[in-house]
Amino acid sequence: MRKLDLQPEKKRIIAFIRDYLNGAGFAKVVLGLSGGVDSAVCAALAVEALGKENVIAALLPYKSSHPDSLADAADLARQLGIEHHVIEITPMADAYFNTYEPAADALRRGNWLARTRMCVLYDLSARHRALVLGTSNRSELLVGYFTQYGDSACAFEPIGHLYKTEVWELARLLGIPDKIINKTPTADLWSGQSDETDLGLSYPVLDDILYALTELDVNAGASENLDHPAELYQKVDRMITNSAFKRKLPPVLED
Repeated sequence: MRKLDLQPEKKRIIAFIRDYLNGAGFAKVVLGLSGGVDSAVCAALAVEALGKENVIAALLPYKSSHPDSLADAADLARQLGIEHHVIEITPMADAYFNTYEPAADALRRGNWLARTRMCVLYDLSARHRALVLGTSNRSELLVGYFTQYGDSACAFEPIGHLYKTEVWELARLLGIPDKIINKTPTADLWSGQSDETDLGLSYPVLDDILYALTELDVNAGASENLDHPAELYQKVDRMITNSAFKRKLPPVLED
């Protein structure tokens, strides 16, 4: 796994946020604050880049969301001193499923929640004349562990180049509370959900393999000199390939 010098990397991300907004003609950002480490890191970086008065957080719980998610997000917003709004998305989401699709499974409902949150964020961005700041990391973007036009919808991704394990390291440098850093990673789309259970491997192992496949050009079909079982490299390689469409703009038929 690569070793980043986090202090200059932090400065580089802060400059990226500031420069991107200046170039786009905006002064403010809106982001979804989930109570997880990724959005916490993004919020802290945005405050350092733009000032707390220019960062607006939306806390968007659903009825099945863990109470700690909302509490941790609210505590962090107060710690950072940023404007934040709690907007319950249960009535919005349930109106569709209760009326038209009561038999929908957890995955469909989870994707709908992610896209409902996206709609709220973009409406708030229009209200505040702000850009939507993304909170995805490199690990999840590479394997497609996100909802297309849901949590992946944003103006820009300040930590999209960082692996999940690097986000945890940066969180410590930024002074993010331990209760956020140490909690089990989850998209909190349904009760008991765990990111690592969904992915089928831990983030440290995933990051090692992603780094090997995407930056060291390790062959997924190799069977020797690997740090992890060969089948895991093949699994992750399939995840990258099968989710490629989610990382591209919709194709247009060329003349």
